[in-house]
Amino acid sequence: MNLTQQTLAGFKEAYGYEPSGVWSAPGRANLIGEHTDYNNGFVLPFGIDRRTYVALATREDKICRVTSSFSSEVVEIELRDDRPTGLDWALYPLGVAWVMRESQTTGFDVFIDSDVPIGAGLSSSAAVECSMALALNDVWEAGKSPIELALIGQRAENEVVGAPTGIMDQTASMLARSDGAVLIDCKTMETTHIPLGLSEQDLVVAVIDTQVSHRHSDGGYRSRRESCEKGAEIMGVESLRELEVADLPRAKEAMDDVTFRRVRHIVTENQRVLQTVSALADARLDELGELLLASHASMRDDFEISIPELDLAVATAMEAGAIGSRMTGGGFGGAAIAIINSAKLSQLETQVEAAFEESGFGAPRVFAVIPSQGARKEA
Repeated sequence: MNLTQQTLAGFKEAYGYEPSGVWSAPGRANLIGEHTDYNNGFVLPFGIDRRTYVALATREDKICRVTSSFSSEVVEIELRDDRPTGLDWALYPLGVAWVMRESQTTGFDVFIDSDVPIGAGLSSSAAVECSMALALNDVWEAGKSPIELALIGQRAENEVVGAPTGIMDQTASMLARSDGAVLIDCKTMETTHIPLGLSEQDLVVAVIDTQVSHRHSDGGYRSRRESCEKGAEIMGVESLRELEVADLPRAKEAMDDVTFRRVRHIVTENQRVLQTVSALADARLDELGELLLASHASMRDDFEISIPELDLAVATAMEAGAIGSRMTGGGFGGAAIAIINSAKLSQLETQVEAAFEESGFGAPRVFAVIPSQGARKEA
């Protein structure tokens, strides 16, 4: 039974009747460009072949009910102007409904299933938000574009869940393509499809999930964002996107060390994203690997969002023969990615597991991901 069928069956078991349809959206891995999105910068994510599925049916009243494969609880609310609160995981789908409440024509019943790992930095939350937004866009005939639906998902995460995330995750989940990454200019919201060309060279993107869970609604993410806003204010610019590497000496003179290092990460990371696009276009794999490693070092030393498990994952991936490796996602846990020959994947898994055990860390998970299509209707 595939996940579409599983979700249909889960809905019928929960509510006793058939849903109107099933919609899905992928998690995402970010090749490069971390914390640049809320600074109006550049990011280069891709959808992965792990997805969240939403089975939904409209009701005759205005009641909204949601349950899932990972919780037997049925959460029930009626959408009002007051924001929903205190609903734990149900805030993600019901937050999307709340943001879309002006389009509401009916209530709904929803069942959610997913194989996107939670807390791994692969954006399980955006997968929920985007599959839900697409489903409601269809049944409520809201007429929103994919970019508008991505912005709805971001608003739900920011205003309802309380995580001050940028637009990258939802845009990637909505607009991903099966054969490449999405270059997103987070200032203009312009998106460009970037072929990755990895499979032609027998390369895969391996995910090394440390299984150290992170939460974006915790303080570390917020404090990084506040540092970036402070740096932009000191430099007299609307966002750090306006700064170039040549501006960094002036920035260093003008601000304290911590704020400067936060700013330096964003400015250099934006440059690395554009250099990565260029390296991919010409299959300059050595340069690509160097850029990924430089990105990780910047997140470890300047932005200080890595953890020992992620640093070990990256170092071990390189010892196992990876072209490049870096942590991916918001940090403070989650996963690293490594670009490696497909024949070396099992060796990578063995070496990472041994390195984690030797260091006294919990067991990691290692698996390959394939660039996959964005949100779509499944049934």
